[in-house]
Parts: sequence; C-alpha cells; structure tokens
Amino acid sequence: MSHVPDHPPATVSVENQFPEDLFDAMRDFVRTHPQWDQYRLMQAALAGFLFQHGCQDRAVARHYLNGLFRRESTPPEPGTAAA
Repeated sequence: MSHVPDHPPATVSVENQFPEDLFDAMRDFVRTHPQWDQYRLMQAALAGFLFQHGCQDRAVARHYLNGLFRRESTPPEPGTAAA
C-alpha cells in the first residue's frame, strides 16, 4: 500500500491545449509585462474565473487578490518559475 501524504502538494503541473491566437496573445502580454510570467498569468486567470463565478474558497480569493495586487518587487511564490 502506498503512503498517502498528510496534505496535497503545494503546486501541481497542468497540461492544456490553447487555441493558437490565445497562446500568442498570452505570449505577447508576458513579453511586454516583465513582472508577469505564464504561470502567474494562468494562476490569476483561473483564480479570477473561479472567484467571479461564486467560488467561496478563501485560498482562491487570496490567489485572485494576489494576482491583482502583486507588486514587481514581491518575490515569486515558491514553486514558480519565469517564462
């Protein structure tokens, strides 16, 4: 029997296919906004969608607000990397 951790991992890897024009827009945005990377953008977009559609989870609200108000001088969260 495998060991089940006491808590889920801090981050998970997600693979998805995007329409090319949406991917191009994301890539262009990240190029022109150096304080953003693809990971921060996707996290902010997902948290924003969930929050705006009624998700009551405090962690989702925190990610949503962090995505809106994170300053350039704030170090990235553990487990994130620049694009």
